[in-house]
Amino acid sequence: MKNGCGLPHDTGVFMTSTKVDTLVIGGGQAGLAMSAHLRKHGLDHLVVERSRIAESWRSRRWDSLVANGPAWHDRFPDRAFTIDADAFATKEQVAQYFEDFAGQIDAPIRTGVEVKTLSRDAQSGRFLALTADETIEAAQVVVATGPFQRPSIPAIAQGIAEGVEQIHSNDYRNPGQLPAGAVLVIGAGSSGVQIADELARDGRQVYLSVGPHNRPPRSYRGKDFCWWLGALGHWTATEVTPGAEHVTIAVSGARGGHTVDFRDLAERGMILVGHTLGCEDGTVRFAPDLADNVRRGDADYLSVLEQADAYIAREGLDFPEEPEAHAIGTDPECMIYPVLELNLAAAGITSVVWATGFAFDFGWLDVNALDDRGAPLHVDGVSAIPGLYFLGLPWLTCRGSAFIWGAWQDAARHAEHIAARATVTHA
Repeated sequence: MKNGCGLPHDTGVFMTSTKVDTLVIGGGQAGLAMSAHLRKHGLDHLVVERSRIAESWRSRRWDSLVANGPAWHDRFPDRAFTIDADAFATKEQVAQYFEDFAGQIDAPIRTGVEVKTLSRDAQSGRFLALTADETIEAAQVVVATGPFQRPSIPAIAQGIAEGVEQIHSNDYRNPGQLPAGAVLVIGAGSSGVQIADELARDGRQVYLSVGPHNRPPRSYRGKDFCWWLGALGHWTATEVTPGAEHVTIAVSGARGGHTVDFRDLAERGMILVGHTLGCEDGTVRFAPDLADNVRRGDADYLSVLEQADAYIAREGLDFPEEPEAHAIGTDPECMIYPVLELNLAAAGITSVVWATGFAFDFGWLDVNALDDRGAPLHVDGVSAIPGLYFLGLPWLTCRGSAFIWGAWQDAARHAEHIAARATVTHA
């Protein structure tokens, strides 16, 4: 039970208290972007991070992961990477980048501080963030904990036979982590495709469950797809295409960056299957949708090329021709004769990797700021609760909001909003 200040009764422990104008919860890309813009406005603030700066990049990614965008793109405008601009930064380089940026802006950040509960005093309207050692009181709070909060594994995982190793992509590190034998990777977004490819190159027999996805070209006519999505206005799109809310993107910066081609994966020995439906008695069932999913991905790929060609012609640009990029390979046998059921034991499968994304985990928010599904209620990241903001989430204001530069732009708007609010409050 809590008293009027949101503090537990009779804890038997004396709690210290800190007061700050704005509290930023999360020390990753969103939290650091927020700190930079608050500092530009001269606004008092504190950033708290439950682990280390950019912890997700340090310990919640596989060993060989690199950024999916080139260094010139996946960064803040105020700091460049110290690697080639067209290279794809390793996860260690990304973590170091954010740590260096925190030093560059002299961010007022406390690491190792986890907010266990965020409540709001009904009388003063101020927020109370309870940590293990203190209560932090703030007029404004920016929740910048990112989109990768709780690994999501479907309930059908319970039907996987005992003795088969199951792991989420969040916990996958390298092929040597898994027992010898074939591997079923479920999910064909960026994580699933890259993990499946790494396992196949390690000599494993890999089965890859492919659902609906977008498959952009890594580059086309001399420009990376990140450049093209900007030029074509895709990054700033504000509305999700109906039916595509949860469609993943199959793209990779691995091995210098390359276009993901499911037909090529099959040609190299990977067995593609459709969307995973369920598992009973050690047999996994797949939907008969593999060919449709791959072809829709091809259509998405070709549509980007067509839009790019039209843009080049319209703008009169002298970009090199690349007609071979429009060629689509032949359908592999697994698309023509799809596997609809797979007995794990008979196939020698000893591991299942769930590359099935993440769910929100805002259970620590003791304020009325979530919908029935536990997702934040907001308009462009501004909550209906005065002084409460969200930052760094997918589609917060546009398609690019969850990316490094997108969080930067959204943080700039939040800082302006907070500055205006502070002016009214202190008037």
